[in-house]
Amino acid sequence: MKNTSIFRAACMLALFVPLCSIAQTTVNGPIFTDGPGYRRWSVGVNGGLLAPVAPTGGSNDFTKWKAKAGYGAYVKYQLLHSLGIRADFVGGKLAGNNDNKLGNEKDPNRKINSFETKLKWTASLNAVVNVATINWMYKKNAIQIYVSAGGGLANYSPKISNQMEGNLIEYKRGGSITEFYVPVGAGLKFKLSEAVNLDLGYTMHYVDGDNLDGNDLGLNRDKYSYGYAGLEFPLGSRSKPQLSWQNPAKVMYDELSAQKANLQRELETSRAENVRLTADVNKLLADADGDGVSDYFDKCPGSTSGSKVDGSGCDLPKVETPPPPPPTVIITEEDRRIVRNAIENLEFQTGKSSIKPASYAALDRLAEMLKTKGFSLKLGGHTDNVGNATKNMALSKDRAESVKQYLVNRGTNPSKIEAVGYGQDQPIASNKTAAGRQKNRRVEFTIY
Repeated sequence: MKNTSIFRAACMLALFVPLCSIAQTTVNGPIFTDGPGYRRWSVGVNGGLLAPVAPTGGSNDFTKWKAKAGYGAYVKYQLLHSLGIRADFVGGKLAGNNDNKLGNEKDPNRKINSFETKLKWTASLNAVVNVATINWMYKKNAIQIYVSAGGGLANYSPKISNQMEGNLIEYKRGGSITEFYVPVGAGLKFKLSEAVNLDLGYTMHYVDGDNLDGNDLGLNRDKYSYGYAGLEFPLGSRSKPQLSWQNPAKVMYDELSAQKANLQRELETSRAENVRLTADVNKLLADADGDGVSDYFDKCPGSTSGSKVDGSGCDLPKVETPPPPPPTVIITEEDRRIVRNAIENLEFQTGKSSIKPASYAALDRLAEMLKTKGFSLKLGGHTDNVGNATKNMALSKDRAESVKQYLVNRGTNPSKIEAVGYGQDQPIASNKTAAGRQKNRRVEFTIY
């Protein structure tokens, strides 16, 4: 019960995270259960106005749009108290013409003067999210603010008229057009009763094409909007509440209050039992001589504190273990040859610590030997006396570290490789000649 209370408190702090609604389950079927305690399915019908315009996307290819009647219906399943999945249908007509002037106060010079499009059907699948509710101090809310978005297909038949004839003709003769569209909407929902809800909404539809108005100007893709009012009817027994109207914060608060009262009663009834258990535990934990064995089981009381004793509290005989002998390291002539080969083939980028690819093969053989035989390796970096002594010291150290890192990347033990930089302080040849300086720029390898 205690763990359940902690979990619900965490969920209250993260109230707008829908996963809390799935994770928590209880026996009596409150807000966070997947059980059958709520009505999740609903259907809705609506009617309103369709217009070939969207506030966030501008108008279509005509200067004047007309509002026409539209109608729709949907089926919705409420996954969580804040999230539902809705299948929508919308039908109706769209219309517009070029009666208005353009932005430059000139009449539009277009062959097509007006259009009328019949939306035969549109079908989409949308996610509906409750972003705000009213009356958070009550278990059940009465007003919802929601947003929706999804995707679907629209089937329509545009008709157009030119300035000369004036009669509407089919844009696509003998057929209709089906295109993908994205609906984005928002709305308000009012709970009238357990049997019906009032739904007021506005949805913008962005069509993936420029055929909706029968006029493809190539400027942008067509869009239209649908403002509506409708009724939603929840399915199922009226004795079960609608999941979308339940207030999770208030339900959790009531549940936590009830659990708190139950815990208080349990603590009061178990107080005497806790006192007895505490006395028994103290008896078992008592250790007068401090040897780590309880007095209840100690057969040798009075042992020296900190001494090693057995399970009965009696001293253990002292046994000294001799240290292991140092391992014997045998370095063969083949091992030395591999080291010499790595030194002779080691090359760096000029003035840098980057190893040239030509050195990789010899270093790979060295790494394999170090892994197989467990040798230790000391890397000493050296430079000539050209340039700043401080920078030469850093470069020699970086080059030794670069070789160490390459060997470690090939699987050698980093604790057995030491990288040291000596700079220009230990030349093995004269720095007055190019050949001498070449010899002084080196990394020495010492295995042991």
